[in-house]
Amino acid sequence: MRVLVTGGAGFIGSAVVRHLVLVRNYDVLTVDKLTYAGNVASLATVENNPLHRFLQADICNRAAMQEAIDSFKPDRVMHLAAESHVDRSITGARDFIETNVVGSFTLLETARHYWQDLFGKAKTDFRFVHVSTDEVYGSLGKDGLFTEETPYDPSSPYSASKAASDHLAKAWGRTYGMPVIVSNCSNNYGPYHFPEKLIPLIVLNALEGKSLPVYGNGANIRDWLFVEDHAKALDLIAKRGRVGETYNIGGRNERRNIEVVKQICSIMDILRPQKAPHERLITHVTDRPGHDARYAIDATKLEAELGWKAEENFDTGIEKTVNWYLENEWWWAPLRQGYGGGRLGLLNRSGGK
Repeated sequence: MRVLVTGGAGFIGSAVVRHLVLVRNYDVLTVDKLTYAGNVASLATVENNPLHRFLQADICNRAAMQEAIDSFKPDRVMHLAAESHVDRSITGARDFIETNVVGSFTLLETARHYWQDLFGKAKTDFRFVHVSTDEVYGSLGKDGLFTEETPYDPSSPYSASKAASDHLAKAWGRTYGMPVIVSNCSNNYGPYHFPEKLIPLIVLNALEGKSLPVYGNGANIRDWLFVEDHAKALDLIAKRGRVGETYNIGGRNERRNIEVVKQICSIMDILRPQKAPHERLITHVTDRPGHDARYAIDATKLEAELGWKAEENFDTGIEKTVNWYLENEWWWAPLRQGYGGGRLGLLNRSGGK
């Protein structure tokens, strides 16, 4: 099995690559532009593995993508390359449109031309898995869950760009008959997560005795999915998912942001005790513009059709995550130097940066 993974040096992408190479023994080509969130150190465990190769390239570059696909000849393309940080999208939306929309279009077209030239079983078995987010659905009230039939209602430039790319993927399936499958996942957490995201930011700030920023009153709710569970789900979807279908992937672990922060503080009180509880460092800051109140995924379709189930609950997953950061300073320290935990996504009165 030969799998081309875009965005494979990113957080979720690298988890997918490690799973495919180390667990499934697949031949994998990782394609990544290596922007701020792409890190080859996340692929250290497969760096010298003969089943893995790496290509630094931009998915917007049609010639580079065509060469990569034509030379590697994948059985599957798993598309995870994306700009994904909501705060960055608020003040820098152009990069999100370029990568998430134009880049997805370029990759779809490249893969389509490759697929159309295949014959027999190779053509029948080929799959293009487009990996997306639950944020395309907008915000939930106190009740209910996102299903695959939930109408799209994106709130941020990030989620709008991902919604657009989802529509492109589905249209390429319907118009050209291309074997596309779309997935929409809830918030991921786990090892190798870029330090500006909530969970690693709180862990590392707590370790260093710095302020623990919580947007607004911290009541916003997310459904947390351990990244390795997500990687296993994507592998299963690529292998057994029905062409043309969408699969929601969620951990069934809803938590308010303030609860997440306090749980990390409790773990840090045990593992890295200070003179006073870490909760003293919690600081409530100005909320994010357009901050969705609640996300929650109904993963029944994936569980019933394909037999997937998240192996980690939030209690076990968050302990593993905190321990990983405490034990792997070699990975996060260089990134931490470049990103010190400053606030992103703030607008001035005129709406600019």
